Amino acid sequence: MRALLRALLAVVGVLGLVMVAAVIYVTTFFDPNDLKPRLIQVVRDQSGLELALEGPLSWSFYPRLGVSVSEAEAWLPEQALEEAPFVAFSQAEVSLAFTPLLRGMIAIEGLTLDGMRLNLERDAEGRGNWETLLERLDGEEAAERVLAPAAAGLAPGDAGMAVALNIASVQLRDGRVSFEDRQQALHLYAEALQVTGTQVNPSRAFPLRGGFTLRTYPEDHQAQDAPLYTSEVGFDGRVRLGLGDGRYQLENASLTTRTELAELEGHRQRVDLSLAELVAEPTLGRYRAEGGRLELGLSHPELGKTELPLSLAFVADADLAAQEVMLRELQLEGPDGLRLSGNLTANQLFEAPQYTGQVSLAPLSLRPWLSRFDVLPETRDDTVFTDVALTSPLRGDPSRLELTNLTLVLDGATFTGRLGGQLDGSALGFDLQGDRFDLDRYLPAETVTEAQAALPGVAPAHAEDDEAAALSLEWLQGLDLDGQLSLGQLEAFALELDEVRLALAGEGQRHRLERLEARLYDGTLEASGGLDQRETPVRWSLAPRLERVRVAPVYEALLEETSPLRGRLNLEGELTTRGDRIERWPNHLNGRLALDIEDGAMLDVNVSRQMCELVATLEGEQSQRQWSDETRFERAQAGLVIRDGVVHNEDLDIAVPGIVLDGEGELNLVTRRFDYAARAHFVDTADAACTVNPRLERVPLPVRCVGSLDEASGDWCRFDRQAFRDAVAGLVRDEAADRVSREVERRLDDATQGLDERLGEGAGEELRDTLRGLFD
Repeated sequence: MRALLRALLAVVGVLGLVMVAAVIYVTTFFDPNDLKPRLIQVVRDQSGLELALEGPLSWSFYPRLGVSVSEAEAWLPEQALEEAPFVAFSQAEVSLAFTPLLRGMIAIEGLTLDGMRLNLERDAEGRGNWETLLERLDGEEAAERVLAPAAAGLAPGDAGMAVALNIASVQLRDGRVSFEDRQQALHLYAEALQVTGTQVNPSRAFPLRGGFTLRTYPEDHQAQDAPLYTSEVGFDGRVRLGLGDGRYQLENASLTTRTELAELEGHRQRVDLSLAELVAEPTLGRYRAEGGRLELGLSHPELGKTELPLSLAFVADADLAAQEVMLRELQLEGPDGLRLSGNLTANQLFEAPQYTGQVSLAPLSLRPWLSRFDVLPETRDDTVFTDVALTSPLRGDPSRLELTNLTLVLDGATFTGRLGGQLDGSALGFDLQGDRFDLDRYLPAETVTEAQAALPGVAPAHAEDDEAAALSLEWLQGLDLDGQLSLGQLEAFALELDEVRLALAGEGQRHRLERLEARLYDGTLEASGGLDQRETPVRWSLAPRLERVRVAPVYEALLEETSPLRGRLNLEGELTTRGDRIERWPNHLNGRLALDIEDGAMLDVNVSRQMCELVATLEGEQSQRQWSDETRFERAQAGLVIRDGVVHNEDLDIAVPGIVLDGEGELNLVTRRFDYAARAHFVDTADAACTVNPRLERVPLPVRCVGSLDEASGDWCRFDRQAFRDAVAGLVRDEAADRVSREVERRLDDATQGLDERLGEGAGEELRDTLRGLFD
């Protein structure tokens, strides 16, 4: 037994001496640098790259068997050697497992690449400098041709040695990639590139992780320029290369980025992408992503110190050969109840991209979102925008989006129809139908209290200084507008309109209200108008037309008090004003209006009764007639001319049984003050309320109304005594002149009778006419 043991030990000792002798021989008599020309030629023949090995090739036997290459550079075919190399590295090392070598197998234990520098370029036409290399290496057969000469040069014999492609460790350290994109006028640098893979195998999935810093500059940047943005990028997952079937897979993959933009210094943007599985078949142009989720953390000065978190779940399929991409099971979630779901399919990706899909927004309150971006308007009702939801099919292209069958719920109102526009805001089109909408809830909040508004001049002065009340009209400039809206009922400016039909159009800086039609309190409203932003301040125009609109509800809606009138209002006219603040519109109001009231009456007062009782009192009598409680209008009409916010009227004409009222005056819409003179006349008509002395018919009863619309109406009007005295004095003068004229006439008749007898027929008449003319 001891002899056997000694024999075995002797054998082992001999083998050890042989191995030591072999190592000494290889390291002493064999120089690996002799392989450089062979390696350079192999790379040139198979890839077209021009390889330069500036550093030495060296062996390593402990602690593992390996070979390393230092300072290598390679240029693309047709690339000048004076240019920066396409790829270079400081050192590359391959280590082999020793034991498999004894079995005739090459098992790569480690692959390390330090200081790699890769220079990528894409020209203005979109072709990359790497495409030539890929075309030469395309396909499995080309890869085999690359490996075959290397195996032949290293393996003794014709059979060669089997290569076990199961690399225990692959490392890329301190890499740098430069990408100059002339098509997008950008220059990207990926620095501190680190990639680590373990158990790398072409037929099984293996873990891969890495990271780098990405800096982006404009194309013609200088060395001292700050980058447009800087991103810290990391990735992790399991990769299956699929060299045999051309099917590549990523499993449980994640990509994380932290980006800082130059214009948002101190605000980092977070983007995290995770995929349960990504399958890529590049040769077929097919890609599929399952279990995708994109987590965003948006940071902006207007959002404060807290980032805005958003999460998008999706499933994606792409078929580049068919030029089609499908995004399914889209689910966007965010704070304040944001839940947006849908799907999207894009076609003709490389020719004329188009997309179709479906979108649905679950009910939510928009107020926190509008407040977050500082665009929440001040409205009269602070509960608006609290209930918003929509659903619709959609379609479009990279420049346009259209919701083709929209159902929109806004604070209880429901709209259906079509809504679309250009994504750059240059065009808007819609054709919507709604059930009911209360516009007053969305109008700007009143900022002047009733007490302040009651003081003359305070309200207009406040409006002039209130810049916050300005309408935002910039978004309309350059907008092509084509829209139609139908509503069952609309509440606007305290008025209730039914069966509303509205059409808008415009382009550039001119936009038009082409048609507004509605039922208004049992009558009709029609209007057209326009907005012209070519002028400064902007110019508004409106041409309203009302037919047989009930006066009482309009009066009560606008003034919030019981109407003293009833009847049917007819009105037509043209108005213009200027400015971007509603409160200032009266200052620049110009135009004309013509109105009349049909079937009208003044309620709770009978003017005819009061006038007739006054006449009876003057004549010492009493009225015995039964009177109604209102004053019926036989006619009521007036023409208004508006100049710079002052309404002028000179043709008031109101007729009630037996009485006619005329007048003239003006109302200043800015100061809300007015001055109006009216006169009542008795007239002898078939339906006169009472019999009046003919002399009294000639005396007008004047009323003077002066004051402010902000004052109590009981203080507005009074009997104009001075005008009455002047009218009576004029009547007395007229009657006195009439009596003198009649007396002169009588005496002339007597005197001229004798003249006719003595001077001839007609002489007295001629003299009488001459003298009468002196008294006329």
